[in-house]
Amino acid sequence: MAGRIVRWGAALGCGAVWWWAVLRLAVAPDAGVLEGAVAAGGWGLSLLPVHCVPKARAAGALAEGRWGQAWRAAGVTTASPHRRSDAGSDLS
Repeated sequence: MAGRIVRWGAALGCGAVWWWAVLRLAVAPDAGVLEGAVAAGGWGLSLLPVHCVPKARAAGALAEGRWGQAWRAAGVTTASPHRRSDAGSDLS
């Protein structure tokens, strides 16, 4: 129970500091590097995939090599034949 309270408190505190920095950047003419760093750092953290789990434990994860097997079964090739740029051109 105490761990949950600490996590929520830390999340709310960091969120409040981030909003303070963003609003100060938008409104205050003397906002500087500190506010910019806090705003950019918070935005950067939002891009991290924090809800990732190992592929073996992920619900609905595909087995290793499944896509390759599907491509081979469908007869799809991975490379096209070379076409020469001078072949068949009668422009001279």
